[in-house]
Amino acid sequence: MNWTVEPARHLSGDIVVPGDKSISHRAVLLASVADGESVIDGLADGQDLASSIEAIRVLGAEVDKEGADIRIRGCGLEGLRPANQTINCGNSGTTMRLLAGLLAGQHFTSTLTGDASLCSRPMRRVAEPLHAMGASVRTSRDGTPPLEIAGPGCLRAITFRPEVASAQVKSCVLLAGLYADGPTTVVEGCRTRDHSERLLVAMGADVSILTEGSGGRVTIQQGRPLGTISGRIPGDISSAAYWLVGATLLEGSRLRLPGVGMNPTRAAIVDLLVDWGADIQIEPTEEWCGEPVADLMVRGVGPVLAGGVIDADMVPGLIDELPLIAALGAMTLDGVEINGASELRVKESDRIATTAAALRSLGVVVDEYPEGLAVAGGQALNSGTINAAGDHRIALAMAAVGLTAHGLVTIENAEAMAVSYPGFATVLESVAQR
Repeated sequence: MNWTVEPARHLSGDIVVPGDKSISHRAVLLASVADGESVIDGLADGQDLASSIEAIRVLGAEVDKEGADIRIRGCGLEGLRPANQTINCGNSGTTMRLLAGLLAGQHFTSTLTGDASLCSRPMRRVAEPLHAMGASVRTSRDGTPPLEIAGPGCLRAITFRPEVASAQVKSCVLLAGLYADGPTTVVEGCRTRDHSERLLVAMGADVSILTEGSGGRVTIQQGRPLGTISGRIPGDISSAAYWLVGATLLEGSRLRLPGVGMNPTRAAIVDLLVDWGADIQIEPTEEWCGEPVADLMVRGVGPVLAGGVIDADMVPGLIDELPLIAALGAMTLDGVEINGASELRVKESDRIATTAAALRSLGVVVDEYPEGLAVAGGQALNSGTINAAGDHRIALAMAAVGLTAHGLVTIENAEAMAVSYPGFATVLESVAQR
């Protein structure tokens, strides 16, 4: 599907962004092994979460939709049953990696696969720690899916130090730790998003967290049953980021984004934009399962943000927003340079290459490096056609900045937006003033 974005004078209105995708995955997967029924509202509505919901269904959890609510009758830690089919995780690396942790602690064998994009992504990073815990995990010869996981039931407790900063890998090991014979610890050299830890604590798991410099260690004790959860998932800060950038760049914009999750391991994009000169007001509201929530108000200031350098230690906190930040760089005063972001090469697309190619298609000068890219400031976006390469983050980022282009921006493969934000185009038309 091709979608053409028209320039806008400003954005105005209220936007309720989809539920946080990272939290939604974790809520669904953990509710499937909780004792009792969880009732959750505001889950992410993209294709990725649908993969997690279907996965827990085939593993024995009962899932019912009642209006905006999802009811999940959990099986308990020991109650999942063998799937009678290969479990298809679609495009969702979060589904595959976190589910691998739960399945490693079962008494049966499971196979996880996905679409072509997911089946090209590295999975040894979860296979190796799960193997160290006593599970049998097979990947393809090059370490990619499908994953075959044979759980021995009780796993060995380990202390694990991931080579790559990854919340998915950390979460996989912690979920497997629920089935271990002692305390399981993950030691991070660089702090990653902590949604799993917060949700596990809220559900009654015995989790301890110790900060060590820029990283820390998280330890989970085995065996404690998980309680149920209820309430509304916070809005996705990564989805909100497209509106924050689009509105900021269009002078005269006024947008309100209620109920957005402001987890400190995820909200770096707001701090960054404010530091660079954006006008964003934050009004905290009630927490959900330990997750801070706030209403955000953004006013447009025009293309006058400072720009700056994103160093490697900033990358984990901005990983989903980096294509958007790079695209924004053309319209900043000093440009944007991103370093130490090689992890972008193994996402739904090679996000360094696809971001650079998309910007060049709109006349922007970009320097591409093995672990990042640099975009000079003071540039304008021309009309043109970009290829999203099947990647929702690229399609959404280019739509946000495309509002400022000198002409029409056509996005090929725009259907990729449905992975995380299926209603984006409709919402854009409701708030864009032309």
